Amino acid sequence: MAEPVIHHPNRDKPESKAMKAIVVLLLIVSAALVLIITIGGWSALQGSQPFAFAYAFVNLLFAYYVARWNRGVLPVAAALAVLYGVLALVAAPSWFARDKAGFADPLLDPGFLGVLTFVLIPIQLMLLVFCARAFSQQWNIEIEVDPDEDRHREPPARGGSPEPLGA
Repeated sequence: MAEPVIHHPNRDKPESKAMKAIVVLLLIVSAALVLIITIGGWSALQGSQPFAFAYAFVNLLFAYYVARWNRGVLPVAAALAVLYGVLALVAAPSWFARDKAGFADPLLDPGFLGVLTFVLIPIQLMLLVFCARAFSQQWNIEIEVDPDEDRHREPPARGGSPEPLGA
């Protein structure tokens, strides 16, 4: 008798595949925006650069794990999205306040950095919502399937277990 094979039925659903792709994309976009804002406003940021780089790195790391169907990082990504969304909400108006005479100009225009920071807010909100939705899809559910019997079975019905042919 052959060793049982582990099957994850919820990962085969198109909704789960789409949700995984959306979460990975949002994590990458979030990391890219944070890096652009950090590098573009380097001279105006006062000591927050390490936190921004850490957040971008963590988002890219989470994107890697979500791409490998790890659902354990989704609640942490959602919590960090809330935190960074609030920080962006507070920081965005200050970029527009710097768009006046007398302030040192950062690498990118302060108005542009303000717009990017405002764009980061809905990205973080979407990341929160999609992480919560992906977490509820239960990617971790496993079913042991006997490979000898597997060839005599029909594909599993949506949400059900495999049924033998002729049953």
